[in-house]
Amino acid sequence: MSKFPDAEPLPSTMDWDTWLMASKPHAYNKDFVNGQWRCWYDFGMGALGDWGAHTMDTVHEFLDLGLPSEINPTRLDGHNPFFFPMSTTLVFKFPERGDMPALDLTWYDGLDNQPPLPEEYDTSELDPNIPPPSNEELQTRKLNPGKIIYGKDLTFKGASHGSTLSIVGREKAMDMAASLPKVPKSTSNHFANFLLACKGEEKCRSSFDVAGPLSQVFALGVLAQRLGTKLVFDRETKQITNNPLADLLLVGAPPRKGWEEFYTL
Repeated sequence: MSKFPDAEPLPSTMDWDTWLMASKPHAYNKDFVNGQWRCWYDFGMGALGDWGAHTMDTVHEFLDLGLPSEINPTRLDGHNPFFFPMSTTLVFKFPERGDMPALDLTWYDGLDNQPPLPEEYDTSELDPNIPPPSNEELQTRKLNPGKIIYGKDLTFKGASHGSTLSIVGREKAMDMAASLPKVPKSTSNHFANFLLACKGEEKCRSSFDVAGPLSQVFALGVLAQRLGTKLVFDRETKQITNNPLADLLLVGAPPRKGWEEFYTL
């Protein structure tokens, strides 16, 4: 890809200026809206920003990962300055935290880019709360969006969103079944939980102190994708130390005229 798509007639029902918000001006094109908006660096955060929140949140919150010290893109197929790569592998390195050891968290996306599967993995479920893929081939694939968590003695797998983790390996799972904690039945979905938490009737399951740092992890990953290079991040000073351009992009470009008030802290 060498340029943005050509301008198209603007639908009469669309307020294009408001849709663009603070991003830099663009002529309307249908590929900038609906689900496709995520795919452009100027508008979205790609598959990482879309699916990462539904697959990486478990390990990020409960292992207290915070921010990474290094982000290394080991695969970027079709890298270009406009549109996210068609396949990406990112390795996020997190240092020791208290008595917990350092670990690598590896993100994979792309139809032809799947992680190595542990023995006895079997298949992964597709979360029933999300629309199935329109492509029939994708509906029957072995690996749906989700996560694999490697522990010292056990390996877990889970689908996306709030799915329950399961132990990989039939014998290990059966041996552990009696000692596993019961998963409490949820009294609300995530939409209702947010509203009930605002009213003080439930505890928010993903409050800003949880979602904020996780979103920062995605922002660092997107910078590594966009620039196509490894980034070294100082967790204390919140600066990228090996790439001056990437460090400037942490602040970002100033908002376009008319949107300045929304960038005032």
